[in-house]
Amino acid sequence: MRPTAAVSCIVAAFWVLLSAATGGAAERRIGDIRLPPGFRIAPYADVPNARSMTLGEKGTLFVGTRRGEVYAVLPGDTPEGTHRVVTIARKLTSPNGVAFRGGALYVAEIRRILRYDGIESRLRSPPDPVVVNDSLPQDEHHGWKFIRFGPDGMLYVPVGAPCNVCERSDPRYAAILRMRPDGSGLELFASGVRNTVGFDWSPDSGELWFTDNGRDMMGDDLPPDELNRAPRKGLHFGFPYVHGKNVPDPEFGARGAPAGFTPPERELPAHVASLGMRFYTGKMFPPEFRGQVFIAEHGSWNRSKPIGYRVSLVRLEGNRAASYEAFADGWLQGGRAWGRPVDVQEMPDGSLLVSDDMAGRIYRISYVGKSSASGVRTGKKREAHDENP
Repeated sequence: MRPTAAVSCIVAAFWVLLSAATGGAAERRIGDIRLPPGFRIAPYADVPNARSMTLGEKGTLFVGTRRGEVYAVLPGDTPEGTHRVVTIARKLTSPNGVAFRGGALYVAEIRRILRYDGIESRLRSPPDPVVVNDSLPQDEHHGWKFIRFGPDGMLYVPVGAPCNVCERSDPRYAAILRMRPDGSGLELFASGVRNTVGFDWSPDSGELWFTDNGRDMMGDDLPPDELNRAPRKGLHFGFPYVHGKNVPDPEFGARGAPAGFTPPERELPAHVASLGMRFYTGKMFPPEFRGQVFIAEHGSWNRSKPIGYRVSLVRLEGNRAASYEAFADGWLQGGRAWGRPVDVQEMPDGSLLVSDDMAGRIYRISYVGKSSASGVRTGKKREAHDENP
């Protein structure tokens, strides 16, 4: 089943009304962001439609978009403040995904992966890109990609479902693929993944964890978004037959869960649009945050009361996702959003960058307080939570 014209019109109208109501990126009300005690948020760079982020070897921050441009944010003399931005590519097709390896920037368009060699020494005059692989599906629906290199040296590339919910005979859809850095050896790593726009590997086990966006049009509270763990190749994560741990799909659920179905490690609220995620491995934040998962929640559109528009925190106990809570929120005020977090990127000093494609800004979150001796945060208790990208 492909998305109908009526649904597309509804989505388009939503964005027009939302932009008009909020005044778009011009507001940038950074003082509205609420954080745990001791944390600080400050501007880092103004980047139109800032989406996925990756760091170069020389400290350059590369930022993808869905509008056609790829940007480089130059390292500054100070960690805070608005850093200088250079445009390194234009007129690409939804170059959302960026990854860095061996001095080269990899950029994911919808149907192909590009590579810009020696890019950090050529920011003012970028080289022509090398086409690494151009064999990917070209559907625009969930076609934009988040990419990263895994600890195995392979480039992981997801392909979202080309629909809200559907079946496709091509196994590349609703899946995570991986390939060698030169584009060869493309293979299926995980199936039944509706649309992941963020993943990372556990610093302890080396296992892949990823967010997944649940389908729409099942009401305000179903189905859940997901935080998943893939300890090995070949697992199936349910889509389109089952959502969350055990929510049958109204259209495809009668067929039952697929063989080898792997439920999520954590069900997230429906429609928060969980996107970029990172394991925090730095030393700036207090010990109780180290090894935990930060998730950028882009925010709902298919919900009567908006939810998401924040950065959440999943606390782990071994391989178990033990709890879930808001870490940074305030982009949603009075039911109206002025910003939408997309990705999180840990910096070498341990601070955390957050991209916002609606406000066109990247923020830096740092810790300036003192960690409590007991390892438990002090101050006002944060809200705990048991939702299209």
